Amino acid sequence: MWDLHRLRLLHELRLRETVTAVARTLDYSLSSVSQQLAKLEDEVGVRLLEPDGRRLRLAPEGLRVAAHAARVLDLEEDVRSELQAGLPVAETVRIASLESTARALVPHALTALRETAPHLRLEAAVVPPETGLAELEARGYDIAVAEQYPGHTREHRDLLDRTSLGHDPVRLVVPRDAAVTDLAGAAGLPWVMEPEGTAARYWAVQQCRAAGFEPDIRFDSASLDVHVHLIRAGHAAGLLPDLVWTGDRSGVRTIALPGPSHRELFTSVRRTTRDRPSIRAVRAALSRAFDALGPPQPDRPGGGAGAPARPDVADPAGRSPSVSPRPL
Repeated sequence: MWDLHRLRLLHELRLRETVTAVARTLDYSLSSVSQQLAKLEDEVGVRLLEPDGRRLRLAPEGLRVAAHAARVLDLEEDVRSELQAGLPVAETVRIASLESTARALVPHALTALRETAPHLRLEAAVVPPETGLAELEARGYDIAVAEQYPGHTREHRDLLDRTSLGHDPVRLVVPRDAAVTDLAGAAGLPWVMEPEGTAARYWAVQQCRAAGFEPDIRFDSASLDVHVHLIRAGHAAGLLPDLVWTGDRSGVRTIALPGPSHRELFTSVRRTTRDRPSIRAVRAALSRAFDALGPPQPDRPGGGAGAPARPDVADPAGRSPSVSPRPL
């Protein structure tokens, strides 16, 4: 009988391509992974790995066995979910979250789950959605909170189930004293955006081009807090979603954008776990946290600072939402 743990290592190798990456991801030693894969070769009775320079790669037979391993792992997860249906099983649920949802939604969901599902242990990490969705498929996380923008729908993966949380408006944000009333008026300002390759960066650049200019991008950061501080200090303009405003909004003005100007937030899980009680409970708590924000409020004419476009979400004790996600 083939060992399920070793099959998972082979599956990971297919996803991550190197034994070193598998060892780093699973927190194993390199020698341990190599030994387990060698034992799997003995169990299967065919050569699964072959040299590729100084590395090892999957041989054709290894690719076939790895594909079967993925199905075995899915089946094991599916059966586990079926057995747990309706039972308050004590388990850990790992969440990959955007920075803004980690701040605005996750604390509210944690507070609610403390009452409704006290048997659950939740772990959260702030990771880019591109990474979160890939790691979700690889079983590194159980739930991913991700985003997509008008005209830039994310790839639908066969193994993943997606449920929308709703729309989060995105607005132009400029220093309070900037003489800007619309997006075109920000053409001469330096810009801060998310890193290249992200959906947020692509969409923001397209908005600027549609307004007739190429943005002068001088700063990029995955942390939206960095964006806010640069804008508040008068050094940049940016396009930021409303969920960013769970704290101090002084020193900036927000200005509505033309056309569809929002991001859609959604949760994604593996199809084999979507009916598991723990997964359903966490997804429901995140959805309720988003709904508790209420409908977005329009900006004042001219983009006055005013009140936050959405109220902050606080826990029942009245504390401001905050979270210290577990690092990868």
